[in-house]
Amino acid sequence: MTDPKAIQPSALDQLPDRDPEETAEWQASLDAVTKAAGPHRAAYLMRRTLERAEGNGIALPKLLETDYVNTIPTAAEPSAPGDEEMERRITAWNRWNAAAMVTRGSKYGVGGHIATFASAAWLYETGFNHFFRGKEADGSGDQLYIQGHASPGIYARAFLDGRLNEQHLDNFRRESGGNGLPSYPHPRRLPWLWEFPTVSMGLGPLSAIYQARFNRYLTSRGIKDVSDSHVWAFLGDGEMDEPESTAALALASREGLDNLTFVINCNLQRLDGPVRANFKIVQELEAQFRGAGWNVIKTLWGSAWDELFQLDTTGALVRRLREVPDAQVQTYQTRDAAYIRQDFFGKDPALVEMAKLLSDDKILECFHLSRGGHEARKVYAAYKAAVEFKGAPTVILAQTVKGFTLGEGFASKNANHQMKKLSVDEFKAMRDLLELPIKDSDFVDGVVPYGHPGADSPEVRYLQERRAALGGPAPARRTHALAPLPAPAEKAFTSFDKGSGSQNVATTMAFVRLIKDLVRDKETGRRWVPIVPDEARTFGMESLFPSLGIYSPKGQTYEPVDRDQLMYYKEAKDGQILNEGITEAGSMADFIAASTAYATHGEAMIPFYIFYSMFGWQRTADQMWQLGDQLGRGFLVGATAGRTTLTGEGLQHADGHSPVIAATNPAALTYDPAFAYEVAAIVKDGLRRMYGEAAPGEDPNVFYYLTVYNEPLPQPAKPAGLGIDEGIVKGLYRFNTAESAGLSPTANSPRIQLLGAGTAIHWALEAQKLLVEEWGVAADVWSATSWSELRRDALEADAALLRGEERVPYIRQALQGAEGPVLAVSDYMRQVPDQIAQWVEQDYSSLGADGFGLSDTREAARRHFGVDAQSIVVAALAQLARRGEVKATAVKEAREQYGL
Repeated sequence: MTDPKAIQPSALDQLPDRDPEETAEWQASLDAVTKAAGPHRAAYLMRRTLERAEGNGIALPKLLETDYVNTIPTAAEPSAPGDEEMERRITAWNRWNAAAMVTRGSKYGVGGHIATFASAAWLYETGFNHFFRGKEADGSGDQLYIQGHASPGIYARAFLDGRLNEQHLDNFRRESGGNGLPSYPHPRRLPWLWEFPTVSMGLGPLSAIYQARFNRYLTSRGIKDVSDSHVWAFLGDGEMDEPESTAALALASREGLDNLTFVINCNLQRLDGPVRANFKIVQELEAQFRGAGWNVIKTLWGSAWDELFQLDTTGALVRRLREVPDAQVQTYQTRDAAYIRQDFFGKDPALVEMAKLLSDDKILECFHLSRGGHEARKVYAAYKAAVEFKGAPTVILAQTVKGFTLGEGFASKNANHQMKKLSVDEFKAMRDLLELPIKDSDFVDGVVPYGHPGADSPEVRYLQERRAALGGPAPARRTHALAPLPAPAEKAFTSFDKGSGSQNVATTMAFVRLIKDLVRDKETGRRWVPIVPDEARTFGMESLFPSLGIYSPKGQTYEPVDRDQLMYYKEAKDGQILNEGITEAGSMADFIAASTAYATHGEAMIPFYIFYSMFGWQRTADQMWQLGDQLGRGFLVGATAGRTTLTGEGLQHADGHSPVIAATNPAALTYDPAFAYEVAAIVKDGLRRMYGEAAPGEDPNVFYYLTVYNEPLPQPAKPAGLGIDEGIVKGLYRFNTAESAGLSPTANSPRIQLLGAGTAIHWALEAQKLLVEEWGVAADVWSATSWSELRRDALEADAALLRGEERVPYIRQALQGAEGPVLAVSDYMRQVPDQIAQWVEQDYSSLGADGFGLSDTREAARRHFGVDAQSIVVAALAQLARRGEVKATAVKEAREQYGL
């Protein structure tokens, strides 16, 4: 049988060997080393040779893993500026107060996490003292994505520098009474401190990459030079399992985002136990990031290990560290020296001899305490190397102990993520370890005290001086006093008022035409940020390519295949369009960065992100919640919307439920416009509210979600009369009556009100005609531009009534006096129009496209779901028959006549 290895092609086999004799000599040398010194020595030499080749710029495949040691050797570590002892005392106070805050809150059962910050304290403190730039210099500073579970440590530091007081700390996770602190980084809940929500794990790393990329975009387009801003993302090693965490690694390296640093706290534990019990998470992450083109810095071992590495003359220690699985490393953290001697050192004769030279105390110091992420000098060296590295983003893999300094009951225990408090005795032991001047008598009635050295203490002065030198407090969110953006010329919006005449126009195309006009505006046009996930041609946006350009940090290094065409594919360094490829998650991260630039950088940007509606909320609703938390502003546009408008595509493309998901987001203003002039009115109002002069009581920190359709239909003229624009924005207005539609019902005709949204209004208009001409029923047609805004207004009216205020919901005001029952029709599931049912005084029923979508023509799909014009007629007759206003036999006759 043929050896499979013998037939495996090698890349080298495809290249001519110009000197086979020299090649054979190199191979023979490797064989000789292997025979004389063993395979470990041969492997060592090969790794070092490859590293040298890489350092000299020789084009070879990169090593994906290096030894399980620090990337920066002790001898190469720079001296950290500042007072290390002072920083140790500051860190000790922050460790104490973080633990005290969560423990004191445990009596209320509100939870909290202690162990994460305990492991990461030096990772944050080193940055705050030496690297993280504040906003007082240029208004941007650095962007900090704080690991959500570490929030108590950030609050503790804000308490030390005077930005929070004891009352704030005592209200950790208790916000309803005022002066409370949110559980995690939530800008909407604490908008002066937090910039970025990060606790929905995986979204922080993804957002950080696109934030760093958007910083380059702002600079390249001449909006603002933010080239000095650095993005720092603090992550957990367990968090890296989330697919979003690593979804954009290649983008970051491809675009050379050296303004970005990931700091991954490798405490080897996730929520329930080890991250990689039988493997090594650091090595796995190193391979993943190096393979994606990142610069990788490993900061694994503290200075106590220096002596052990010097004794390792055979490489046995390095080999053993490489082979011990993470769960066993955790076990060493909790076991005595005898166990470690036997289990770790006893596996190799060379290590047995090494262990004889080590005291028990030395072994315990190394295996219990000494980790690279717990030493300021080693963290400083890693950070300095990261910010100085050019050409690629950097990831720092810092090994720590989860629960460090919290005592034996916490450190490396599998359950420490769920452990919410320390006992008084454990606090006293922690006090002694941290050398804090807290007396036993300070524990009144068993309550752990907060610790503070005093507002004028050397520690606080030092902290504040360091922050002043770096540009002010951090983290900090600033809402700059921006002047409202001037409103675009009215012509852009009124051009739709006359309708499209005999031309059929889809509302998707109407929106794109509106945007083309708005981006030409001299005042605000350059602030638009068009975002699309590789579907621009689907939405008719290719005409924007040559005029706006697609952003690329390299510009266009090739001649496009369609260069001789009017709408050629144009990339440019100052391109305005962000075309992200097939990634809705990446596009949403773009949108979040752009929509919050008004706070992050003091520059109001107007993003619109257009996508297949099915692949928006269904795929990225978590990011849309993140967007609301981050107080983002802009326009989300779900194109090719509805269950039945996308012909032939079928179940996974037919969207019948996005407005249901959108209605759950308090920051989303969801609209389902039917006509081009409605699209224009909604965008105009959105620009006013988010970027212009918001009305009293209006929150500008919202975003608009519009559904637009790909079905070309006649666009009617805007009806004359007062209050149309108000009705469009509020969610409902009467489009016509049977009489104004040119129909001729009799004076005593039964009457019904048809409410249609989006494309469904066209079926309602057809049904209106059939009802009069074939059944003698008069129907008025209403355009329901937003079921969810009608519901929001009604809920606010209900809340006002509870406060003793009289307020009538807008839906009730609009329909007041309307004759007959109400029948609502939607191309979405019935749950969408049923949002308003309880506030409609008339008899109410609905039609919608419930169930899975299917592949067919629009007409067949609408008949299948029972929402076409004929189905509306039958449903209307059934409603009227129940009221005794038409004969019951009419319903049966209609069903038979229409083949239902």
